[in-house]
Amino acid sequence: MAEEPFVPPGFVVPRALAAEHFRLEPLGPQHNDSDYEAWSSSVEHIHRTPGWETSRWPDERTPADNLRDLQRHADDFEQRKGFTYTVLDPAGDAVIGCVYVYPAAGEEHDAKVLSWVRASRAELDVPLWRAVTDWLADEWPFERVDYAERA
Repeated sequence: MAEEPFVPPGFVVPRALAAEHFRLEPLGPQHNDSDYEAWSSSVEHIHRTPGWETSRWPDERTPADNLRDLQRHADDFEQRKGFTYTVLDPAGDAVIGCVYVYPAAGEEHDAKVLSWVRASRAELDVPLWRAVTDWLADEWPFERVDYAERA
């Protein structure tokens, strides 16, 4: 039996999301330095973020390990297996966080979504969650999304 595609073959995957305090674009190797700095300076904060409490990541990885991880996410995006976006400051290219859109385990949900923001931009967690929740409802083909609610 053939595996169902994560998104329908004709679905045009959004390449960006722009909001007042951040913008999203596909995560790739070009973001390695800023991405590594963002999450490695915010490990405890990320583990307190809804959805990340029991995650093994962030972990003790090197910038070279991070680069391989970013390439894997870029490959998943290209192959339509999952979609990771970097969250950037709209005034430049500083990484604020990430959003991950991947198949959910089990039948209850179509997609599992996680997001985090760096500790120094913690005030953007709820606005990011709201913007991504609306974006998923408006522009993505999912009926049932597992995305940890924010207060």
